[in-house]
Amino acid sequence: MDKYVLIICIVLTLFSCKSVERYNREVITLHSVADLQKDVDKVYSQLKKHHPKLYQYTSKSVLDYKIDSLKKSITKPINSRAFYKKIAPVLAHVRQGHISVSSASKRFTRKESKELKKNKFEFYDLDFDYINDKLWIINTRGKDSSLVGSEVVKIENDNTSDLIKIYKTRYASDGYNKTLHNRSVGRYFASLYYKDKGFVDSLTVTLKNKDSIYVKVLRRVPKKTKNQDSLKIKKKTRLAKTDKQLAKAKAKQLKRENKKRGYIAKRKEYNRNFSFIGKDSTVAYMNIRSFTRTNYKRFYKESFKKIDSAKTNYLILDLRNNGGGRIAEIDYLYAYLTTKPYKFMEDSEVNSRLPIFKYLMSNTTSVGTKVVGGLFSPFIIAHNLVKTTKRDGKIYYKFKYSKEKEPNALNFKGQIYVLINGNSFSASSLISTHLQANKRAIFVGEETGGAYNGCVAGIYKIYKLPTSQIKTRIGLMQIEAPEKQTPDGYGVRANIKIEPTILDKLSRTDPELNWVLNDIYNQK
Repeated sequence: MDKYVLIICIVLTLFSCKSVERYNREVITLHSVADLQKDVDKVYSQLKKHHPKLYQYTSKSVLDYKIDSLKKSITKPINSRAFYKKIAPVLAHVRQGHISVSSASKRFTRKESKELKKNKFEFYDLDFDYINDKLWIINTRGKDSSLVGSEVVKIENDNTSDLIKIYKTRYASDGYNKTLHNRSVGRYFASLYYKDKGFVDSLTVTLKNKDSIYVKVLRRVPKKTKNQDSLKIKKKTRLAKTDKQLAKAKAKQLKRENKKRGYIAKRKEYNRNFSFIGKDSTVAYMNIRSFTRTNYKRFYKESFKKIDSAKTNYLILDLRNNGGGRIAEIDYLYAYLTTKPYKFMEDSEVNSRLPIFKYLMSNTTSVGTKVVGGLFSPFIIAHNLVKTTKRDGKIYYKFKYSKEKEPNALNFKGQIYVLINGNSFSASSLISTHLQANKRAIFVGEETGGAYNGCVAGIYKIYKLPTSQIKTRIGLMQIEAPEKQTPDGYGVRANIKIEPTILDKLSRTDPELNWVLNDIYNQK
């Protein structure tokens, strides 16, 4: 039996290596003009077939013209990365923030990946922010803290200003909003650079600090390892039975806390955070980095129980840089924030009576998933048909969140402040829409990157283009709250507009939070 298992593992490994080699060969190949033009037709066909709001912000005639111009611009054979740079700005012109395009980056075999994991790239230790038309290093998880506070002037031979201008064209916010571009281009600059340039071993970066300009070479360096002394075999200290039990209980408690709050190991921080600000419990602060990661119910139950017991008067909900996540979580949270019955979302417009089946049978779905989907297809199809209905020539999918609900018994009745910025997107924009439409909160910061009137998300079809191997993510469901604003195409706007400066960032000053605390102090 062991021999057969070994043979299967060897065959799978060889197949995987060949698959990686074939993919890498295909993406660096110069593809013919005709084949790439077919890729353009394919992706546009997929968008028209599956995206329920394709022409919401850009008319069909304009989009048709953009697609036709893209095809005409391909006049000679190019590789997949060059094709990505052409197609990404055109798809961004749809102005639907959940449509995304992957670049054709090199893949690695298991052996290569294992070797790469022994090192880290110093470039990825840096946190960037784009403020006043400049790219700044605002934090580092590496050793060289002297880089913090420096402006990034050039990377290799490219001016950073030119890179920023290009990168902003390769992804979209929802509608005509601009704040997402300014926030995201800084926050995700490293990944945008990787999609643009691909894998590199080092980067020569030109930096400016005050009036001094200097050059820094960022490399792949060995990850921090234990020193020799710590590797020496030490005599184990035998713990008493009571100490063992205490250590075990402590480890179990930490595991529960990490799960409840969604521990992010890479950054050594929690996804969900709750505390009281000040000497008493008058002001509660809740920071949610995203509506993802582990089970959320216990966190909110415990937090609002504390708020209720403390008779808290003010709640600050921090959704800055929250890119969204699960509808289930924001629906659950909103029940604690509203004081009256609510309907969280409308039925979702879709382009098919079988949206979940379409998602499962994408050309990027694994063979195993397709087999399981095929086996359970009668149940999936029946479920989809029950959940969908046709009205006025359109198809709608009915979520459980579109039914009217009562507030949670521990719902908060005091004053709510919500901190938002351009990276408040998707689910964080949806819950913000509810809070603003129902005059339940004061918003501080800047306009959200996600649209007030909803977005196309829910579930996605990931479609791989046959020639270039580029993957396109297409939302399949219109997700929107019952409330709407005019004009369409903008986010939830702040009542108090505040944009942090670079000095705020470097001094760890929080002007939005400070404004809220001062406002509460004045009320007291």
